[in-house]
This record gives sequence, C-alpha cells and structure tokens, in this order.
Amino acid sequence: MKKIIYAILAVMLFTGTIQGFDTIYTQAAPTQKTSAVYTGVPVEVNSLDVVKAPQKYLNKTIIMKASFDKFSTLGLDYKPAMRSSENYIGILIKRDDVVDHTIPLSEMKLFLKRDLAEKNINLESDDKIQITGKVFSTALGDPWIDITEIKVLQKAAKKDKK
Repeated sequence: MKKIIYAILAVMLFTGTIQGFDTIYTQAAPTQKTSAVYTGVPVEVNSLDVVKAPQKYLNKTIIMKASFDKFSTLGLDYKPAMRSSENYIGILIKRDDVVDHTIPLSEMKLFLKRDLAEKNINLESDDKIQITGKVFSTALGDPWIDITEIKVLQKAAKKDKK
C-alpha cells in the first residue's frame, strides 16, 4: 500500500499536481489517527466542558465521572432531539463546580433506554458513577447524550434518619 502511495506522490511531484496531497493521503490511509478527539474511541471529559462546548463533542463517544442526582423526564419527547418517554428515561447528574448544596446539571440531557435504567434502579443521590455515551444532538445549545453504560464507582454514604 505504501509503495502505491509513494508512486502516486512521485507522479504528482513530476507533473506539478502536488496540490491536494493531504486529501489523497488521508483517503489512502484512513487508519491513521490525526486528532486527539477521534470519533471511534471514547474520550474522557469533564461534564462542564461538554456543556460549555457541546458542538465539539457532537457524534463523539464520551466518558465522564459524575455524582448521580436522580432519574428525570427532562428533555423527553422534544421533537428536535427526540427520545420517546415510552422507550427512554432521563437522568440528572450534579454540577461539579458546586459542593455546598445540590444543583443538577440540567443543561446536559442524559438518556437511558428503559432496560438499562431498570438495571440501575438502585442508583441513589450522591452515588459516584462513570457514564459512557454518545452526544447525538446539540439542540437548544445543550449536549444530548445517549448513555450506553453506567458504572457505579462508589455508593453514597448512608445518611442517618433522625
């Protein structure tokens, strides 16, 4: 394959048609990764970075750590980024930048298929989780993410009921 590429380059150099070299090279060698954010490999991100620049992550698979807040219906059945309430449930995570009280990161729309939600029904507020998902839309300027996997990293400490 390399010999073919070198032969094409040699012909281009001698004929003066070297313009477009990078286009021909990337088409001939598609397995080379030229960017730190490659669409086929999950990228570890901070949730606030995704909210600040959702377009940067569109159609990319991301992994992020977060504190679970609650299950939600926020964003379901919104036609421009449709996820049906019959098939999906949403979740909210807590903002990373607030520690003295709970504020959900409502700008980030996170969706689970119902069967995956049922497997994670025991999630409780403040559980530390790792989310893997794909940003499928930036409707309303927000990231809309289909969750493909949730891992519980640490269960929340039990609170005394007095």
